[in-house]
Amino acid sequence: MDTGRFRVPAGAMDWAIAISVAALLLGTGLSGQHPAGERELLGAVLLAAGGLALIARRKAPIAVLTVTGLCAVGYEAAGFEVLAVSYLVAVYGAVRAGHRALTVAASVSLLVVLPLAALVFRDGPVREAFAQARHVLEIAWLIAAFAAGEALRQAERRADEAERTREETARRRAGEERLHIARELHDSLTHQISIIKVQSEVAVHVARKRGEQAPETLLAIRTAGREATRELRATLEALRDDDTAPPRSLEHVPELVESARSMGLDATLTIEGQRHDVPAAVGRTAYRIVQEALTNTARHACATTAEVRIEYRPDALAVQVDDDGKAALDDVPAPGLGLLGMRERVTALGGRLRAQPRTEHGFTVQAELPVERAS
Repeated sequence: MDTGRFRVPAGAMDWAIAISVAALLLGTGLSGQHPAGERELLGAVLLAAGGLALIARRKAPIAVLTVTGLCAVGYEAAGFEVLAVSYLVAVYGAVRAGHRALTVAASVSLLVVLPLAALVFRDGPVREAFAQARHVLEIAWLIAAFAAGEALRQAERRADEAERTREETARRRAGEERLHIARELHDSLTHQISIIKVQSEVAVHVARKRGEQAPETLLAIRTAGREATRELRATLEALRDDDTAPPRSLEHVPELVESARSMGLDATLTIEGQRHDVPAAVGRTAYRIVQEALTNTARHACATTAEVRIEYRPDALAVQVDDDGKAALDDVPAPGLGLLGMRERVTALGGRLRAQPRTEHGFTVQAELPVERAS
């Protein structure tokens, strides 16, 4: 559970509940009629253990359900008639986690075992044994705990579905908007830039065919036309990326490094740490960071080498791209669209991005992306 200004961390809440339930069971058991001697000590230990077991109710709900049930049987057999509050809390947690069938089976078994334990370990008629078992586990409280867990599980499921629906709607609208922008750019700019590029190419060709030297301004126009065509094509491809193509992720980073080598850049790739699966969004973001950094290095940095380093950490994925370009410490990086896009991607995942000139020379891009791993 996330922590906020008015929220308590989940771990602290579990500890508070476990200690409170253990204290409640001990106080109730020792203040009422209870056996003396070794049975008193055994019963007190089982009462406390049943409450403290709730610390692990989120991580291991079935195990906690089993432990609290056995503790209830144990202290009931020892002579303590205390409502199994810890087991009721465990029922709530197990049902909330989705283990309804196992919870029902465990509860039915406990309802059968409790009177049998009273008959075997305690003296008295059968009716008294069943009365003692009923005091330890009231069916009404058991049903209430089950219903509360199921109600919260359904509420969380509906909230998750609503969140997924909102995200899918937002992605669909964003995709539609990208395609609309791509069409507008294509219709309004591609034709004009193509005309400029073709006309400048023709003019340079004609001048050279006549044996004349093409003016520097004409050569600059031709170069700018070529660059504008490449940039526009890349922009349109990015805008038209509507997730219909296979997603690019960490396994495709070597292709980026090889592509950088083909452009004359001495690029290397180093992977450190124990490899493990990362969320798809983290993999895509890491790929885009490397792609943008290498593209900027090849086009603008006047660099000869680039080093890509990916480090797998237990709770994060670190990505770093260094080059030996012309950037100096006193240079302020221009906030271009590529850098802004990288920062937005990293921030959306709760990570950190640092893009700045290196101490010696060149530029560095460092990103740390948090990774939530299943326990």
